[in-house]
Amino acid sequence: MIVVFDAQCLLCSRWVKFLLKFDRHGVFRFASIQGQAGQALLARAGLRVDGLQTLLLVDGKRTWQHTAAILRVLHALGWPWRAAWLAWIIPAPARDAAYRLLARNRYSLFGRSDTCLVPPADYAKRFLD
Repeated sequence: MIVVFDAQCLLCSRWVKFLLKFDRHGVFRFASIQGQAGQALLARAGLRVDGLQTLLLVDGKRTWQHTAAILRVLHALGWPWRAAWLAWIIPAPARDAAYRLLARNRYSLFGRSDTCLVPPADYAKRFLD
């Protein structure tokens, strides 16, 4: 599975670091929206980098966005993160509205880096570019 993320967003970069720490089986690979691989995956999903307000999860030909992507990622991590699956009982429009509000304000709330996240050397092979 590939997580496509904004490497200049400090919240998004923390999310990737969290996944690197807790993905014990190396299930996830990563592509930034600033890189060619990430942009190609976004285009394939019908998304544009400009004004992007979602995390994209790609698993083969299937893609997920917003909270569906986050919940699938947490489920794949196993216990205790799999317990987040209970959030599916909250209607998607409500979950995704909260997600989009956070995504719209992510730079002002969490900060933005002028440089992209540089993966730790021991995880570099899990980043597509």
